[in-house]
Amino acid sequence: MTTSLLTDLHVDYIQRLGKSKDDLAYHLTAHLRLNAIYWGFTALHIMGRSDALDRDELIEFVLSCWDDEAGALGAHPDHDAHIHSTLSGIQILLEVDALERLDVDRVVKFILSLQQPSGVFAGDQFGEIDTRFTYCAINALSLLGRMGDWPEEGRQRCINYIRQCHNYDGGFGAVIGAESHAAQVCVCMAALTILDAVDEVLSPDDQETVSFWLSERQLPNGGLNGRPEKLEDVCYSYWVLSALAILNKLEWIDRDKLVSFILSAQDTVKGGIADRPDDEPDVFHTQFGVAGLSLLGYPGLVDLDPVYCMPAGLIEKLGLRRRWKALPRQARASV
Repeated sequence: MTTSLLTDLHVDYIQRLGKSKDDLAYHLTAHLRLNAIYWGFTALHIMGRSDALDRDELIEFVLSCWDDEAGALGAHPDHDAHIHSTLSGIQILLEVDALERLDVDRVVKFILSLQQPSGVFAGDQFGEIDTRFTYCAINALSLLGRMGDWPEEGRQRCINYIRQCHNYDGGFGAVIGAESHAAQVCVCMAALTILDAVDEVLSPDDQETVSFWLSERQLPNGGLNGRPEKLEDVCYSYWVLSALAILNKLEWIDRDKLVSFILSAQDTVKGGIADRPDDEPDVFHTQFGVAGLSLLGYPGLVDLDPVYCMPAGLIEKLGLRRRWKALPRQARASV
């Protein structure tokens, strides 16, 4: 089993992704293109290789995804605007220091138009709701420095909706009454953190219960699952750890076993990280595997902000650092 992060191989893997336009898979994943670029570029940042992709090409592609009718970004040129792709575009432009190229006023108007009477946000004009989209909206408004454009009444309705998604077992669901899921715990905790409302929604005992539910996601092989009785998956290394970092409970996870699991899911031939060992790698799991390693203090990586899922130094520069604590950065790998 590989016992170290294959950084150079992963950098090469990410660089190759945009050059495979003749592959059917490239076209079948067009609906995630802008998100995928964010995942790959952020993984490069965390591995200390943000120079591995061309800055001008990144900016050009983000701007080519502009939906002028909606005033926001789609996942691919000529796709309808969506809050997820809009957030990814904002994150990329901030990472390359080119946010001024975006029509921020129109984007803010688009985001605010998505809030529903219940307080939750829809993903787009078609009205699908999910706490993930609520997090994307709050994250985007915060990164744009435009939280002040959001009326206080709307903010309170949003907090109340998230409160109602908190379940008796400690987790959060995608909508009110939905099953607890680690990804939803992550986005709800991060949204509440940006809103400075964690302590307003969750009592100290509630926070302990959330932490306990998250820590129970670790399986004997070291990997984390998203809910009880499910398989382990590398991406939960971020979804679970980010919420535990906010709650200052990362030590509740067996670090060494999780590091070993993430490293075992690397493709040692072509690069990239898969959902679990011996599966096909993809940029989504590559990003969230690297993100998890960063929060675990893996040596040689750049600090990741678990609230915004962006380089911590950039978030601090923007003055947006919130409550979270990663494990200390190790000088050398322990596994």
